[in-house]
Amino acid sequence: MIKKSIILIQLIFIFSCAPKKRIPVSIFYPKKIKFVQIGYASWYGKKFHGRPTASGEIFNMYKLTAAHRTLPLGTYVKVTNLSNGKSVIVKINDRGPYVKGRIIDLSYMAAKKIGMVKKGVQKVKIEVISLPYYVRKYRSIFEYKKIYSVQVGAFRLKKNAKNLIAEIKRYTNHAFYRKVKINGTTIYRVYAGKYNSKTRAKYLMKKLSYFGYDGFTVEIDE
Repeated sequence: MIKKSIILIQLIFIFSCAPKKRIPVSIFYPKKIKFVQIGYASWYGKKFHGRPTASGEIFNMYKLTAAHRTLPLGTYVKVTNLSNGKSVIVKINDRGPYVKGRIIDLSYMAAKKIGMVKKGVQKVKIEVISLPYYVRKYRSIFEYKKIYSVQVGAFRLKKNAKNLIAEIKRYTNHAFYRKVKINGTTIYRVYAGKYNSKTRAKYLMKKLSYFGYDGFTVEIDE
C-alpha cells in the first residue's frame, strides 16, 4: 500500500512539472475591416516598463505595442504620424489612454519609429489590419456581425418617411428610418426589421410584398 502511494505521488509530480502545451496564437485576417480613427497619440515608457498590461503581457517599452480603449486585445493596427507620413504596426495589448482627446498610447519604441518621441503628442491615423482569432470565433458578440433589413422606401420629406413607418408597423414590430446625404440632398430611407439572418429578412420582404409594399433586403450597420 505504501509503495502504491509513493508511485502515485511520483506520477502526480511528473505530470504537474511537465511543460504545459502552448496555445498557438492565430491572427484572423478578415476581407473587410472598416475601422479607421484619427486623433491624438501619446506614448509611455520607463515609468511602466516591466509592469503587467491589461492583456497580462509584461509591458516592454522597446517592443511595438500600444494601448487602446476599445479595440480587442491582440488586434494589430497601423499607426501613421500625419505630420510626417511615417507609419508603424503595433499590437494592442493594453487599455488607455484615459486623457481626453487622445485615442492611443504607443510604446516608446513605436513612438520613436514614427518620430514623435520629442514632441510627445502627435495627430495620427489608426487603421486596423488584423484581428485576433477569438474575434472570429465569437464574432457575434463584436460589432463586426452582419445585420439585415428590408428597405421599403426613400423620401426627401421626413414626414413621408414617418407615415410609411406607421403603416409598416402593422406588420412588423421594428420599423425605422436612416438619414443619408446623396449628392448634397438629404434622403430618409425607411427600413423594416433587423435580423442576423438574411433568410429572415427575405421572409419579411415577402410578407410586406403580399400587403402591397415593394422592398429589397439590405445589409445595414447595427
